[in-house]
Amino acid sequence: MTAPTSPADGGAPAEAAGDEVDRIVAAWQREQPHLDVTPLHVLSRVTRLARHLDRARSAAFARHGLELWEFDVLAALRRSGEPYQLSAGQLVAQTLVASGTMTNRIDRLEQRGLVRRLSDPSDGRAVIVRLAPTGQGLVDTAIADLLERERVLLSGLDHAEQATLASLLRRLVAPFDSDE
Repeated sequence: MTAPTSPADGGAPAEAAGDEVDRIVAAWQREQPHLDVTPLHVLSRVTRLARHLDRARSAAFARHGLELWEFDVLAALRRSGEPYQLSAGQLVAQTLVASGTMTNRIDRLEQRGLVRRLSDPSDGRAVIVRLAPTGQGLVDTAIADLLERERVLLSGLDHAEQATLASLLRRLVAPFDSDE
């Protein structure tokens, strides 16, 4: 038997009602009854989840002496496969930052000995960024810690629910990714 639902809570089971988003939605419905606040049920929760995820990620990376942006660059290089290198332009595309920002990030990671800057043999003006062994070890331990923390965040959902949520979120995000 399924739990009773209510249109006011977006069809959520009654026992799941009562989170902060429900209170926000109720307040908007009271103050602006002519507005359709239905999107808030989903997207406000996504926003709140993103904030919690950012905190968990920051904590995981801090244990390894990394900032979020440092992990992003190192992880992009690690995922690229051997020899764990990408052009600066590829790093810009993967991390969604401006080229000037990426130059600064590469400089800082190079100073820490986590990456090496190499000349692109096919274009002497271009830069190739290679993950240094120290950077590889650091990103490998940081990702393991992150995944453990993320498993805890998702522990309230079984595997089928996680797969359903991933599929639905993929559909929501796909149009944004295709615009890039």
